Amino acid sequence: MTLLTSLTKQCTGIFRLKEFDTSTPEGRSRERYRRMALTALAAAGAKVITLATMLIAVPLTLHYLGSERYGMWMTISSIVAMLGVADFGMGLGLMNSISEAHGQNDRLAAERYVSSGFVLLSGVALLMVLVLALAYPFISWQRVFNVQSRQAIVEAGPAMAAFVLCFAVNLPLGVVRNIQQGYQEGYFNNLWESAGKLMGLAGLLLVIQAQAGLVWLVLALAGTPALALLFNNLELFGFRRPWLRPRLQKVDNASAKKVMHAGLFFFVLHICLILIYSSDNVIIAQFLGPEAVTQYAIPYQMFSLSLIIFNVILAPLWPAYSEALARGDLAWVRKALNRSLKFILLSTGLTSILLVLFGKMLLNLWVGPKVSPSLLLNLPLGIWMVMLTLGSALSMVLNAANIFYFQVKFILLTIVFALILKCTFINKFGLPGMVWGTILAYLFFFIIPYSIFIHKRFYKELVEVNQ
Repeated sequence: MTLLTSLTKQCTGIFRLKEFDTSTPEGRSRERYRRMALTALAAAGAKVITLATMLIAVPLTLHYLGSERYGMWMTISSIVAMLGVADFGMGLGLMNSISEAHGQNDRLAAERYVSSGFVLLSGVALLMVLVLALAYPFISWQRVFNVQSRQAIVEAGPAMAAFVLCFAVNLPLGVVRNIQQGYQEGYFNNLWESAGKLMGLAGLLLVIQAQAGLVWLVLALAGTPALALLFNNLELFGFRRPWLRPRLQKVDNASAKKVMHAGLFFFVLHICLILIYSSDNVIIAQFLGPEAVTQYAIPYQMFSLSLIIFNVILAPLWPAYSEALARGDLAWVRKALNRSLKFILLSTGLTSILLVLFGKMLLNLWVGPKVSPSLLLNLPLGIWMVMLTLGSALSMVLNAANIFYFQVKFILLTIVFALILKCTFINKFGLPGMVWGTILAYLFFFIIPYSIFIHKRFYKELVEVNQ
């Protein structure tokens, strides 16, 4: 109760619009927490708006398009997950570089990073459009989406092209998102994203009213985020930070290499983490059959709701760590990490305990009696969610410090041993065994090595400096 009361007092003290005096270490610390709090609040609002627009848009779109064309739209939308790494991690590399320049009060470096990052991402976008233009005439879009009706066949190719073009436009415009995150001003981006969702819903209603085709629906739902990003760019580069506006003369080879180097490692780390998280359903299908996938995937979705708390509240710590490290403020990094770990144990831990105890009942209310996980499955799922958030909190510190080789090495070890243990344990103990295999691999090859490394690199170094 003391921890909860302490956290409550600290939160109420930092929720304010006015900036703290950053001329002192204490003022800089409070300003970091203030920006994190505003970003978390705006992110929570964005999540609510996203959920609300989804609840409204899904039945409207399904009714308007029909089952076949709606299925094609869902297939097109699912490509977002695959294209999520299309920037090769350079967006995160730019965010890290901006945070570092901010911590060093180096405007010139920030200008070079922004211009170089914008040119790099523009190049990726142009390459994507070029590949689409060259491949488009040779692809049977009817077979890609497996559609049969004449209207769906006619719309398939143009709808896919419209989506890729919207995504390509988002790449260079997205630098504004990375800049705002780098300056710990993610709340601006969250507000603009919320506006984009609302504009998308308005566009959907106009498309339905006008009885337009699927291409226009794609432009309404995928193009409006790009429009919101454009307005965000105009506000940032036109009014708040005009000196950061991308210019060709500011493009710098060293800055571009730094963004690309960090981006490549973030790209590799992202792919590795996808392999750890996304292999479960494939393994279950091979060993236990597709019906067992349903018995696992839906409870997993329920438990993963606890990750929302982490993503909304603690994700803004990453750029704050980067800025603090650039200033040499190791004491703040240590204190913030300790607080984040305590918060995870309190929030994710409590949520997981409730889901372990009452998850079966909640699933029965949600999807009916067809999915009824046992306590033996719910228990490791709850433990896995806590460990996953703890590992993410630890990795954020290393990401902010641009420590990559260590992470890649141990994540590869985690993947190898996780796959071995998953396949071994699922064969002997069923679905719970597979989750325990993931937990053991993650504990011994991720949590423990990361904890030891961070203690030696940040905690021990801090003690030596104080002595």
